[in-house]
Amino acid sequence: MLRGEVPLATGHGAAATAGSLEERVRAWEAEWLWQLATPSYPARRREPEADSPLRTPFQRDRDRIVHSKAFRRLKHKTQVFVAPEGDHYRTRLTHTIEACCIARTVARALGLNEDLAEAIGLGHDLGHPPFGHIGEEALDRVLRERAGRGFRHNEHSLRVVDALEREGRGLNLTEPVRDGILNHTGAERPATLEGRVVRIVDRFAYINHDIDDALRAGILAGVDLPRAEIELLGPTGARRIDALVGDLVDSSRAAGDIVQSEAVGEAMGRLRDFMFERVYLGPAARSEHARVQWTVRALVEHYLAHPDQVPAVRSDADDVQRVIDYVAGMTDRYCIATFRRLALPEESRL
Repeated sequence: MLRGEVPLATGHGAAATAGSLEERVRAWEAEWLWQLATPSYPARRREPEADSPLRTPFQRDRDRIVHSKAFRRLKHKTQVFVAPEGDHYRTRLTHTIEACCIARTVARALGLNEDLAEAIGLGHDLGHPPFGHIGEEALDRVLRERAGRGFRHNEHSLRVVDALEREGRGLNLTEPVRDGILNHTGAERPATLEGRVVRIVDRFAYINHDIDDALRAGILAGVDLPRAEIELLGPTGARRIDALVGDLVDSSRAAGDIVQSEAVGEAMGRLRDFMFERVYLGPAARSEHARVQWTVRALVEHYLAHPDQVPAVRSDADDVQRVIDYVAGMTDRYCIATFRRLALPEESRL
């Protein structure tokens, strides 16, 4: 096989020879990964540390993320619907898992580093505040008023892994994982192809599973979905994701970069615009905005007035950042319970 070709099959070869894990992984990647893939070695971390004899650097990053407190809290954070009554609505955790699985599929098909794609996928939303994008908007607004700077969940995700986890010591993740987490959304593209995969399949996941949840909630009916886009991409979420993934793999293989075909990319963009109009910023979501804005603002204002009530974390952050870190880390239910305790102290003792 020529260097630069995307492998379409796997084998044993040099990777099966005896040696250290690093030696075997290097040999396997040299033989089977795409030339544009990110190699597992050497590990580039802010604080140098010895490699594991049993796990690659990106596998270690994956495990550090999965065992973090921020990752566990994702199970009680809103994806789209705030505190849904049904058992089958997505949470920020299930979205993360779905996006991660799609990213691994694309990475494997293209001969990219699956461990890197997985670690970025699992860590990309660790900085999401309670109540999803509504909560992000609320924190952004109050932070701009108070400190003249904004709040973006991708930037906060990096802060979580760099400065907040492990009682302020951070997870010391590798640079490619940090870059992928920071740039999974926003103006800058990730430096690695694996990061670019996560950036685009994140949209594959949330557009389609949010359609599924909106249909389940009765916010959308099947006849409401844009006909041309559904005809092109498929009638179900599974069919649409399959079509999007197939197009991404074929187009990226031909281009030497992570790209969609023009027709499919434009169709996905229109479907995303439809979801913003009808679901993310639609009447049902707007009905929650005022309550979320009030709740988040009240908590931030309370803790700014009482910074001694914010749990201590080893950090050089000012009081405003400490309060933002604390409120952003809350789950939906903890945020609501805390607000009730502070706003309705008599009720909390009943």
